[in-house]
Amino acid sequence: MRVVIQRVSSASVTVSGRIIGQIGRGLLVFVGIVADDAAADGAWLAQKLTKLRIFADDAGQMNQSVADIGGGILLVSQFTLHASTAKGTRPSFNAAARPELALPLYGQFTAQLSAALGRPVQTGEFGAMMDVALVNDGPVTLIIDSKTRE
Repeated sequence: MRVVIQRVSSASVTVSGRIIGQIGRGLLVFVGIVADDAAADGAWLAQKLTKLRIFADDAGQMNQSVADIGGGILLVSQFTLHASTAKGTRPSFNAAARPELALPLYGQFTAQLSAALGRPVQTGEFGAMMDVALVNDGPVTLIIDSKTRE
């Protein structure tokens, strides 16, 4: 699993004109799933994300996690995170997991992330065309891949 994490002041996901997920201060997390991902990838990422110290403490240092600040997490599936642009100008998405594999893993990851955070996370709608709105805080944007553990 690969995630792109953005520290936000607020974020929301709209599908067909209706807001389906929304948070205030916290993390907007885009997740891409490949065919050889498993529940263990999600478990590792859930622990990493909820403990990642990227929020400022009283001294202005990045010493607090989303859990520490009581922030929210908005999780959005995004198969394009595994695009290959090695050949030509049209991206290939062959590495992305097929929906029949990715959807159950996305559901498991949502549950793992909620458990690690200690409260429900907000989500987008798997496979839907979504409008994602955010107010980037910083900006702070990180990429973490469960295969490389970085």
